[in-house]
Amino acid sequence: MATTDVVTRVSELAGPLLASLGLELVDCEYKREGRAMVLRLFIDREGGITLDDCATVSRELSEILDVEEFISEHYTLEVSSPGLNRPLKKAADYQRYLGRLVRVKTFELLPDDAGNPRKTFLGELLGLDEGVVRLKLVEGQTAGIPLQKIAKANLEFEF
Repeated sequence: MATTDVVTRVSELAGPLLASLGLELVDCEYKREGRAMVLRLFIDREGGITLDDCATVSRELSEILDVEEFISEHYTLEVSSPGLNRPLKKAADYQRYLGRLVRVKTFELLPDDAGNPRKTFLGELLGLDEGVVRLKLVEGQTAGIPLQKIAKANLEFEF
């Protein structure tokens, strides 16, 4: 089974389990690390998660995956918090974290509102409007970045 198929299927199976525990799936990865495959889930909830949350999800999801048996290779299951630099994956994330400092990396050079071309934007998240993420950059100008041009976006830890 292809890596993207595994991620899709695991995400579908994990969804109801996580919802029943009041958790959300932030991200799911299935990739080779060294000689072994790793299935990694990042979970979260408002206020954060505990080690017990990770252990519960790991135990219950393991049972589900053992029954489903669609992953043919041996793998290690890891369940953890997305951390301080939480990735922004869904459109709802851009609304949820309004006012927070974020770093956005794009697939190609894009101009900020002052006309400066760049691939990395750091600034306060102003929101998402009609598929465009708006930021007030740390340099003072603003930027509008189309969602489909974002390669990666994360919250930035503020000291």
